[in-house]
Amino acid sequence: MMLSGAEIILECLSREGVDTIYGHPGGAILPTYDAMTRYPQIHHVLCRHEQGASHMADGYARATGKVGVAIATSGPGATNLVTGIATAMMDSSPIVCITGQVPTNAIGTDAFQECDVTGVTIPVTKHNYLVTDVEELAYTMKEAFFLARSGRPGPVLVDVPKDVQNARCEFHYPEAPISLPGYRKLPPPTEQEVRQALELINLAKKPVILAGQGIILSGAGDLVRQFAEFTETPIAFTLLGKGGIPETHPLSLGMMGMHGTAQANAAIQEADLLLAFGMRFDDRVTGNIKTYATKSKKLHIDIDASELNKNVAVDLGIVGDLKTVMEHLMPKVESKKRPEWWAQLQTWIDDTRGRDIIHQDRTEKLPAAHVIDDIFRATNGDAVVVTDVGQHQMWEAQYYPHNKPRTLLTSGGLGTMGFGMPAAIGAAMGLKSDNVWAIVGDGGFQMTLCELATAMQERVPIKICIINNGFLGMVRQWQEMFFDQRYHATPMLSPDFIKLAEAYGIPSRRVKGCGEAQSALEWAKTVNDGPVLIEFVVESHDIVYPMVPAGADLDNMIRRPAQV
Repeated sequence: MMLSGAEIILECLSREGVDTIYGHPGGAILPTYDAMTRYPQIHHVLCRHEQGASHMADGYARATGKVGVAIATSGPGATNLVTGIATAMMDSSPIVCITGQVPTNAIGTDAFQECDVTGVTIPVTKHNYLVTDVEELAYTMKEAFFLARSGRPGPVLVDVPKDVQNARCEFHYPEAPISLPGYRKLPPPTEQEVRQALELINLAKKPVILAGQGIILSGAGDLVRQFAEFTETPIAFTLLGKGGIPETHPLSLGMMGMHGTAQANAAIQEADLLLAFGMRFDDRVTGNIKTYATKSKKLHIDIDASELNKNVAVDLGIVGDLKTVMEHLMPKVESKKRPEWWAQLQTWIDDTRGRDIIHQDRTEKLPAAHVIDDIFRATNGDAVVVTDVGQHQMWEAQYYPHNKPRTLLTSGGLGTMGFGMPAAIGAAMGLKSDNVWAIVGDGGFQMTLCELATAMQERVPIKICIINNGFLGMVRQWQEMFFDQRYHATPMLSPDFIKLAEAYGIPSRRVKGCGEAQSALEWAKTVNDGPVLIEFVVESHDIVYPMVPAGADLDNMIRRPAQV
């Protein structure tokens, strides 16, 4: 059948199973928007800013495991997507972004709203395309989706000039599997790799599993949990690995790294074997790279060969799908009991419990940690939580244990403020759930608060919890600790969030003390026909403990003083 380029885009989206796209129209993408009227099965969400569109597509992808789609016009529309694309790239989130471009005969003339978006996005995409021939559009779209979801997932951008959208050709959807030069499906581990891995595992006396997001992406959670139980190996989580294995499991040490638990970091430094499963050794995980885990051998399994030996030299690196590799290891692993190792671990766990603010008596003051704990209790730990970036993000990671995959959605690698609320919208729409909670700071929330209108227009039942401390909290914490309390450019004047919610027609409440939190949260659970907002006015000078200062040894942590 004869279709225009714009219709081909929509036809391909439909055949890829896309039901929702997030975007903002403009001149160069208008033919595709007009074609949307002939594809009612694809719901378009009008975002108020293109950054919001890319975060919504990302949230949709992270929550569902499917490819999220964002669409924008040329020039500023396309460049406004870039922060969201970079966020998805750092966190291995599969999204496809479609951008309009000026007509092919105008490219390179500095036409109105012209920008070389493929050049701009080369560093932050798995791949991108400029389609100058309508005959190539269908195959390009299919290839884009294949690349986004294959191997280590990530973002792909397709830039389509306006004249290509208007051009017509005979449509043939590619039925044959995508074949790319140099691309091959990863083989299972070799017999030698399995043998070497088993030698490391079976000889270890103090092993630790470093559980990364790869466990979630590969669907290897059950296998890794069985492995940990069979070998009695403790588990430390990366931020994005939370939920891959239940965090309330007895073998869990909690999150590792800069704001991880003291027991996780101490265990890593004392271990004789690190089992790095689907994680990357970034700086927030390792601390001082020169002193990181010097007592241990290291086995690293990851689908991305470029991550092996990138930051930390390992004794054995296996490139492969984690689930496949674990299937080959499990039948030959020896069962182990480690009473001495766990006795040592327990002393660190007990010390942490004695310092934890969550076990201290509550007062009328409202520490953010208590708010997170209240949200955990109100949701029975079953919510999908989407956070922004800052202190509240770390408190969520510390005080909201996740027992299922894809229930914590957060910007880990790029650390993108403004991610939380739009990503929550995408997650809730993808899951068709009223149990998605956006935990955001007063700073990050104001970067994308325009999407309140989107949430209201679409009647998305997200629960928005603003942790308001009147500061850019994490930056203020660094200023307090390392810059002699010079709080420059961190105190924040914010709007009255309750009146702001009212302006959008969103039900809202303000919580100022510990005694008010529970009732407000229970009330929020009853609102399921659109968004609801709660502002928590928390202590302004609270600190995220523990903390590994930048460049310090992993176990050299600034900790909350022990109770006397």
